[in-house]
Amino acid sequence: MGAEISPELQHVRNYWATMKPNSPIYSFLLGDIDIISATQGRIKAQLKVEKVHVNSKGTLHGVTSSCIMDWAGGLAIASTGLDNSGVSTDIHTTYVSTAKEGDLIEVEAKANRVGSTMAFTTIEIRHAGDEGKVVAHGTHTKFVKK
Repeated sequence: MGAEISPELQHVRNYWATMKPNSPIYSFLLGDIDIISATQGRIKAQLKVEKVHVNSKGTLHGVTSSCIMDWAGGLAIASTGLDNSGVSTDIHTTYVSTAKEGDLIEVEAKANRVGSTMAFTTIEIRHAGDEGKVVAHGTHTKFVKK
């Protein structure tokens, strides 16, 4: 028997399913991302790094990391029950190390505060598995209107 899916995970997966076809960049870069868990204000996802995700050196491209920051921050906000994750006002990405084609990366995002007009999130991208070496971390601020 399969594990029970939390209401937050179901909501986030439904939100992503409606967002993905309307966002060509998300569909292209994150079409295969797997949302593996969600609780109130938190999401976790995994992505296998493919050729479309890497730069000319064969490592995770900065634009891919920044796209993940944008996407994951919005889904962390959606995990609080909102049907609209707002509009980005600020995104910061700090590149700590890298990943290469074939690596499995894990994304964890937390909505630190979702107010009536602004939401603040933190995101971490790391190698999946026991080592969990951080690839990038960042913050994402969004204007939300409840």
